[in-house]
Amino acid sequence: MKKKIYFLIILLLIIGFFVYKFIYKEHRDISTENASIVETTSQIYSAFSSNESEANSKYLDKTIEVKGLVTSVDKSTKSVVIDSKLNAIFQNELSEDIIVNDSIIVKGRLVGFDSLLDELQMDQCTKK
Repeated sequence: MKKKIYFLIILLLIIGFFVYKFIYKEHRDISTENASIVETTSQIYSAFSSNESEANSKYLDKTIEVKGLVTSVDKSTKSVVIDSKLNAIFQNELSEDIIVNDSIIVKGRLVGFDSLLDELQMDQCTKK
């Protein structure tokens, strides 16, 4: 009888350990991941404009690199608007070399397409 109790306790501890590891797994570090997709802002925007559900399955929650022209910079929110179509929120403070009307390549996670604002959203961005 004691062997069964010990076995059950050990089994519960093992199951508890795996449940804990599953629930509290490490967060993704987008800056260290390789980009799975490299495209321009216009290509991604047109994909969402033509078929949003297909574009969601292709781009959503993936690490992507986007190339475009800086439309506006907001240092207080650490965000940059690219080609008036993509709002990129950076992880760290914006560097001084990001200026309006300059070409930029940004790597980050595509969060989605806001159809009300007609704008793509990216977060955890870094400048390439």
